[in-house]
Amino acid sequence: MSAESHPTLPPVRLHSDAELARDALGAPLFARAVRLARWAGPATRVGVGGELAAEQLPGAAAHLGLDAGDEDAAGYASQAWRVAVDTGLVDVTEPEEDTDAEGAGEAGGEPHGTAAPGEDLALVTGGAPGDVLGLWRAALEAVLADAAVPDLEDLVDALDAGGEIDFDRLDWNPGREADFLDEVLANLYLLTVAEGGASERPIPLPVLAASMVVPDGMGEPTDAVLEQVSDAMMRLDDQFRQLEPIGLVEFRPVDEELMAQADEDVPRGEREVDDEDVSRYGMVRLTPLGLYGIRARMLEAGVAAPAVGELAGKGADALLDAVSSYPEHAAQAEIEQWMAGREPADAVAELLDAARGDDEGGPLRRLRCQQALALAGPDAEPAVRSVLDEAELGGLARVWLAEHGAADVPAPAPEMVFWLTVDTIAAQLAADGETEELPLLMETLTAHHTGFFDQVWRVEHPSTVQVLEAMGRLHPDRKTAKEARKAAFKARSRRP
Repeated sequence: MSAESHPTLPPVRLHSDAELARDALGAPLFARAVRLARWAGPATRVGVGGELAAEQLPGAAAHLGLDAGDEDAAGYASQAWRVAVDTGLVDVTEPEEDTDAEGAGEAGGEPHGTAAPGEDLALVTGGAPGDVLGLWRAALEAVLADAAVPDLEDLVDALDAGGEIDFDRLDWNPGREADFLDEVLANLYLLTVAEGGASERPIPLPVLAASMVVPDGMGEPTDAVLEQVSDAMMRLDDQFRQLEPIGLVEFRPVDEELMAQADEDVPRGEREVDDEDVSRYGMVRLTPLGLYGIRARMLEAGVAAPAVGELAGKGADALLDAVSSYPEHAAQAEIEQWMAGREPADAVAELLDAARGDDEGGPLRRLRCQQALALAGPDAEPAVRSVLDEAELGGLARVWLAEHGAADVPAPAPEMVFWLTVDTIAAQLAADGETEELPLLMETLTAHHTGFFDQVWRVEHPSTVQVLEAMGRLHPDRKTAKEARKAAFKARSRRP
């Protein structure tokens, strides 16, 4: 999972470890692995690779309650056994390859080893939630490794006479396939956390496939690119079918009719598909457990993947620095958790202290501080009043006091009004860029100040020039925009 692809991600809202552990135990594949681990005993025979002996698969499937008439039952049992072995839920003693006939199994004289419940099985019922999640993550890695492998039929077709796989013929590179799946999951994670920290909306498979194939900045995709998207969809359809049983995703596969049309090479324009019914092309959603699992893998890969609430025990300086880069909704959620564990007056004093500074990040830090102060009640008034005379915080303090109906709020000096205006616009530019709402904010902040641009260019704020240049581009009134550009020129000229 590439740290370079997504160096910093929006924060995710995670369920508690206890909730996630319950989800892990309820994941069908993991639950089957646990049941087979408890079923394993002295009579359980395994092959050289630790796999369950073929003649025991029907018994394992029956123990799992799988229909004996289901042709996939043995495959499900075999997969669950592999997960049990890979996670340490089962300990196997593999047979020696040179085992003589006396120690060979009854079936065809093949040697066999034995299996027994592993030490880690006790963690399922006796361990902490973190222990269960550790086992589930090991199971996830095993499933991800399987999902990156081609279908068995493709592998058989690619075997040469010597029993070796012809990877060129298969057009499959193990490392490349694993990287592709990692990047798919990273994109799915990003699409999930981009809105609200953990979106409940499923992602259409074509959207996810396009995120892997379509180059950035491409307008109308070419037929060749659309064909690549279609191929990627089919790969993802197969992979998500394998990942759903471990609880990573909720998945609606591609409609079988669409797949049949694709196999028949029906021209795109003649396919009987309602373009608006995108769900027929497949839908996928990361579960809460899946969000936890992918985030854990990203952290191991060195990707900054924050989670809402992880700053609750840190200082206000760390809080404001971090949430300055968060979307507003995520910043609000983080701030609420940080405030919840502190005395309001102490929290406000710490926040105000952390909001100071004439560095480039100062305006956005103060905007998030103001967002946090909105959660404080009357107990915070003394701390807020203590900064009334400060150039950086005095305007912010007056806004808070006025909004809370405080008495005896001194009127700000004109210099403070100008400084606060520059700071406010600078914060909005840093938070959201040049949005559609910003021109209205500029108009509102300047409408009631006669001679605003005659004075504002003198403001000793590190963002004065940047703000005036933005106003010159964005202010809805052409005359006012021209005044802003002149003021920006003056502000640049007075700087060394």
